[in-house]
Amino acid sequence: MSPVNSGITFSIDATEGNSRRIHVGIDIKGPFTQPILKLHFPRWVPGSYFLREPIQHMTEFVAVDDDGIELNSFRYEVDAMKIKVPKNTKSISISYKLLATELSCRSNHLDSTHVHIMPPFTWFLPTSGIDSERMNQKHSISLHTPASWFAATQYELESSNSCEGLLTGNNGITHLFSAPNRDELLDGIIEANENENICWKVDGRNHILKLWDSGGHPIDQKMLEKFKLDMNKVIKEHHALFGIPPWDNYVTVIQLTENSRGGLEHLNSQTSMMPRQCLMPNHDDQYMDLVSLFSHEYLHQWNVKRLRPRNFIDYNLQREAHTELLWWFEGCTSWLGDMICVRSGAWSEKDWRKDWMRKMKRTTTRNGMQFESLSESSHDAWTHLYRGHSFSRETQISYYNEGELAIFCLDAELQRRSNGNTGICDLMVELCKRHAIEYDSAVQLGVTYGDIRKALTSIEGGSRLGTMLDSLMKNRQLPDVEKACKYYSLKLVSDVKKGDEQNHLENAWLGVSIKDSGGKLIVTTHQAGSPVRDLLMPGDEIIAINGRRTDSNKKLNSSLKGQNEKMANIIYSHEGVVKSADVKMINKIQHKVKLEGKGNQKWRDYISTRQG
Repeated sequence: MSPVNSGITFSIDATEGNSRRIHVGIDIKGPFTQPILKLHFPRWVPGSYFLREPIQHMTEFVAVDDDGIELNSFRYEVDAMKIKVPKNTKSISISYKLLATELSCRSNHLDSTHVHIMPPFTWFLPTSGIDSERMNQKHSISLHTPASWFAATQYELESSNSCEGLLTGNNGITHLFSAPNRDELLDGIIEANENENICWKVDGRNHILKLWDSGGHPIDQKMLEKFKLDMNKVIKEHHALFGIPPWDNYVTVIQLTENSRGGLEHLNSQTSMMPRQCLMPNHDDQYMDLVSLFSHEYLHQWNVKRLRPRNFIDYNLQREAHTELLWWFEGCTSWLGDMICVRSGAWSEKDWRKDWMRKMKRTTTRNGMQFESLSESSHDAWTHLYRGHSFSRETQISYYNEGELAIFCLDAELQRRSNGNTGICDLMVELCKRHAIEYDSAVQLGVTYGDIRKALTSIEGGSRLGTMLDSLMKNRQLPDVEKACKYYSLKLVSDVKKGDEQNHLENAWLGVSIKDSGGKLIVTTHQAGSPVRDLLMPGDEIIAINGRRTDSNKKLNSSLKGQNEKMANIIYSHEGVVKSADVKMINKIQHKVKLEGKGNQKWRDYISTRQG
């Protein structure tokens, strides 16, 4: 039996791309239960732990009744509108415009070439004035675009017609979609542009790839075919672990830009944004990153969308929803998502090692693990990760990066104690069986820390690992990555190249991150152990060292050659005032970030495919 229709239609008209404004409509049929209809904008979407204010982009709000008579409406609270509803009103039609200029995977964007829709930041939701049960009924979604555009979404298509748009009167094509309830309405995406949808099946499930380039650059067809093949490998490896999923019509939107990167998972879809070089020949690192991002977001179909923190089962989208478990939902997804790239053959082991070294460098050049635990980092994502500043790396960590390292350590110990029979991937599967949405075996939806700990200690090899999990998640210290590597006969070493050891020992190091800005070297952050931590501040310009002008990174590096253990005169500008100081130079701290050794049979078994 199909769900009862809510009597609400959510509309979009994207035919005026050059205006950069989306025409939005909401049609609500009665009955109305109160003389005031209240509508709120959702302020956050799961997967992005930062409150946003979509109402700031809204203009020209109008509400009319079934006779076309304008109703009194006015702003309410920070994110809402109120509409006065006369007696016997049969329906209300609402229209407004939204400025859509922010190009990101987490926002609406409209121009003459495409539209990308994030439903939570597009439509108000009725929160008072109608029966609340209606929001969990079937909703209609109307999309009107230029006739030459093709739309991709996980919403179910009901009909398509060439016609004039009801909101603008412009000619085009109107697609009518449906979503079975509030959460599936809000957790969808729409991407429409002139590129045809690329559709194929994997393990009997429909996949749709939708591409758009922000500058209209042509997409290399050979690289596109390579990506499709690697998508297939990654998808099948996920299915080998979790089983072929019951859902269908998974949509992957790839937005290619000049240099932006990001990804956001949705129910049965993802939007990933990458520099366009990722689909150009001979850009191996960027392509490897694209495959990794796809795998990460696809894994979220289980670990976030079906398996959630318990307080996320019924989303409150008007306020922050804190959890101390993002190290699991993001850190573990990062670890296992990349492992699946290797196991599937989409990545080589060499690819993984290169990425591992990048992550280790990111961790070892910051001090945050001494000041923040993974559970604290997870809880404070709303104020830390999404609101970073120049000094963040000194006291904060990332539940993505450091969470991944902690999961690697826990995984290795679980493998050791079970003689390779169980690992973190098995723990995730078990948690899905016990607590995930759409699993008939689930005993209680959503997980707590206690649930993860209980599942860990109940699987083979995990009976005494509860204390280790507590330490990894709640202590403010770097996990023992070297010990975990030893289990696989891998060794962590410095990344100083052989033959360059002497030069390395002689050259000095400032321990700052620098932005080369128009012939000026500007300090952006400090690295752990920097000798100029208390001298050079973010925003300062390094002008000269020992009288030599440093207007490029190349000249700076030249000035630091042979200066280890010597006094150096640094001329710099602070707030527009030129200053000078003598500093004792030191050698760059050598952290163990590179994996050495081929690994043992346990390692080879671990990274081998799970496909039959």
